[in-house]
Amino acid sequence: MTTSNRRYHITTFGCQMNKADSERMAGILEDMGFEFSEDPNNADLILYNTCTIRDNAEQKVYSYLGRQAKRKHEQPDLTLVVAGCVAQQEGEALLRRVPELDLVMGPQHANRLKDLLESVFAGNQVVATEAVHIMEDITQARRDSTVTAWVNVIYGCNERCTYCVVPNVRGVEQSRTPEAVRAEMEELGRLGYKEITLLGQNIDAYGRDLPGATPEGRHLHTFTDLLYYVHDVPGVERIRFATSHPRYFTERLIKACAELPKVCEHFHIPFQSGDNQLLKAMARGYTQEKYRRIIDTIRRYMPDASISADAIVGFPGETEEQFENTLKLVDDIGFDQLNTAAYSPRPGTPAALWENQLSEETKSDRLQRLNHLVNVKAAERSQRYMGRIEEVLVEEQNPKDQTQVMGRTRGNRLTFFKGDINELKGQLVKVKINEVRAFSLTGEAIEVRQAIPV
Repeated sequence: MTTSNRRYHITTFGCQMNKADSERMAGILEDMGFEFSEDPNNADLILYNTCTIRDNAEQKVYSYLGRQAKRKHEQPDLTLVVAGCVAQQEGEALLRRVPELDLVMGPQHANRLKDLLESVFAGNQVVATEAVHIMEDITQARRDSTVTAWVNVIYGCNERCTYCVVPNVRGVEQSRTPEAVRAEMEELGRLGYKEITLLGQNIDAYGRDLPGATPEGRHLHTFTDLLYYVHDVPGVERIRFATSHPRYFTERLIKACAELPKVCEHFHIPFQSGDNQLLKAMARGYTQEKYRRIIDTIRRYMPDASISADAIVGFPGETEEQFENTLKLVDDIGFDQLNTAAYSPRPGTPAALWENQLSEETKSDRLQRLNHLVNVKAAERSQRYMGRIEEVLVEEQNPKDQTQVMGRTRGNRLTFFKGDINELKGQLVKVKINEVRAFSLTGEAIEVRQAIPV
């Protein structure tokens, strides 16, 4: 089947890993001759890259799919693909539920999209969810931004948190070699990308599966070693990373972030609960005291660093007192940003089978109370920016005010100021902050720092 003049549309649900996978799959489709279509109804191939962390994300996929499955009855040439974590979790059950699907593929198969589609175009209905060794990918991703880019450094996760479906759907940890990571970053630097976020489901586990260790038994490849190895890639002005796990977060990593000028002063370290009994039930492998020590150490090295995290309320068995321990942790630490969620039982996870589930009312009440506190603390944290001069990397025009551009500070605060996107996109601008809100800032440009040409 010829793919020239055919259009594709990708809808992405969920985390940054999924966004990175979608960009790689878009790159493969464009290599195959497909063109991007903003409107799914004008596309000949529709790919849903799915997330199974929360039930509502999964339900959304089914409602989207239902609409396109109907369309397929009128347009039999339409190709329907479900990729990502729901695909991995449901496998052939998805085909039984939506027989119109052509391809069901787990996240580990993102790099094989071309081969899988060729099999579909030869008339097969394909399910690719078996465990595979992730191949190094040479396809140029179609990045959604021309300023910032994601680079995966480790796939999968070996942790077994009792609420989490990720290890079942993303497979075991597989680190890329430092050379492969650096080569991808160098290419992005040559293409003009100014900021790179290094990604891993559990990024601190990076390198544990790579061969080679020192005589004392220390791995040659830790995530900290990787930062030292890639921090000076030409053209790249800023480096971020996510997601960290408190169990493996070291002082050596914090020290590296303080020492390396391109690494941003922003840490995303989920704590999930402020109560030790719940952390044990979640199988997180640390205490709230250890989490507090990590934050104290970060603030000792970098008093101004931004700290964001994830938290779950309404985990099975959570008492009012245990929930209040989470509120106390949030109140004491003062996060710059906190992603909050009410616990949602996921298929195939231990916690989903426990009998001490909480009512939806309790979960929703606790989520509201936590979100209120998060907003209050974030607004307090924002005050420190008032009157300060911050370096902002300009990414886009402000969609709500065409006279303004927007970008992020090194601490990952969204910042708006007056300016022309055509002149400023991809530039680092010194901005004097004159307005602060809980999660964003406004200011005025005082100096554009020309990035060094590569």
